[in-house]
Amino acid sequence: MSLLNSIKNKSVKIGVVGLGYVGLPMAVTVAKKGYEVIGFEVSQYAIEHVNAGKNYIGDVTDQDLIDVVKAGKLCATNDYSRMKEVNIVLIAVPTPLDLYHQPDTTFIEASTRSMANHLQHDTLIVLESTTYPGTTREIIVPELEKAGLVVGENVYVAFSPERVDPGNETYKTHNTPKVVGGITAKCNEIAKLFYESVLDAPVFLVSSPEVAEMEKIYENTFRNINIALANEMTVLCNRMGISIWEVVDAAKTKPYGFMAFYPGPGVGGHCIPIDPFYLTWKAREFDFHTRLIELAGEINIAMPEFVVQRAIRILNKQGVAISRAKMLLLGAAYKRDIQDMRESPIEGVITQLEHYEADFEIHDPFVPQFHHEKNGKTYKTVSLGNLKKYDLIIVITDHSNVDYAKIADCGVAILDTRNAFKNIKADNIELL
Repeated sequence: MSLLNSIKNKSVKIGVVGLGYVGLPMAVTVAKKGYEVIGFEVSQYAIEHVNAGKNYIGDVTDQDLIDVVKAGKLCATNDYSRMKEVNIVLIAVPTPLDLYHQPDTTFIEASTRSMANHLQHDTLIVLESTTYPGTTREIIVPELEKAGLVVGENVYVAFSPERVDPGNETYKTHNTPKVVGGITAKCNEIAKLFYESVLDAPVFLVSSPEVAEMEKIYENTFRNINIALANEMTVLCNRMGISIWEVVDAAKTKPYGFMAFYPGPGVGGHCIPIDPFYLTWKAREFDFHTRLIELAGEINIAMPEFVVQRAIRILNKQGVAISRAKMLLLGAAYKRDIQDMRESPIEGVITQLEHYEADFEIHDPFVPQFHHEKNGKTYKTVSLGNLKKYDLIIVITDHSNVDYAKIADCGVAILDTRNAFKNIKADNIELL
């Protein structure tokens, strides 16, 4: 039976490599559509949790995971020899930056090598991990060819960027439109048919993996640059005594030609702070300098320092040196109402505060504790008890389940970097 027919009658098994923020939601989505799914993971923690039906990803519903595991539609393993059981493989492994802000494709390379010699003929391989243009053709295809496979004939390869927005209540994996770029027209045909069978959203074909890879980076670079503009305007508005929040609210009354982006203490998440650097690195191969992208990165990276300088000025008004002040950092996750700490702006703020030997505590209702990647320390969340013991409260993340009115009533000086107190009028609140 051909792969196309196997997809149509859902008799094909699916392999998902990497069961993290992207892979597990996709694995559950596919399994809910009736396919049998094998998740391939190096983390024993993830393997044991999936096989026990225990969820560890916010965008996966606990009951959905339990249901597909109990139905025998999803299991997890670290045994790559089981690749011979599947005919569609989705790769969703991490693509971090190294110490020099260069792409680290180690996980893509390792997973491709591990599976190459176990693949059946007539198999579709789709890379979903965000990366630079050329990765699919330059890394995955050669590994498959070393195993004697011929792309477009007995193995089919495509790139389809993940589009995961943690905490988004409207768009999840199953209903977010998908972009697919295959090595050949046949690769595109098979990949499109598969995604249409599992998603409740349109699937858009592009002419090559490179176009799809660039499209994903363009999405996140667009956001990164516009956030940088909002941040730079914030610094200027602060000097001019103008509220950037009021400026943005006024600008977005225009029904065309404007999209609202907001400032903050920095840019977090695994995509926006990282993806543009994939492109700046790749651009050097073509003797091209991405000036605007790199400048946006510099602006956003500088925001934690701006936040702490604002904090120093607020404390100085009270006659308190930052080294002798006690502060509360309110919120630690990189965005509202999630527990995701990847590239959270709080890390930059902490680095700045420790430079001044400041005393601070952290409260986040979604994050019991977190490990600071750069200084190696672990920070635990404190309860919101006696707020009057603090000299300053800095809002880092505006979680919706925090009683901001109660915090404002404590009388302690507040630096609000997220406009969390927008509906509260109090003399002790200063906006970023």
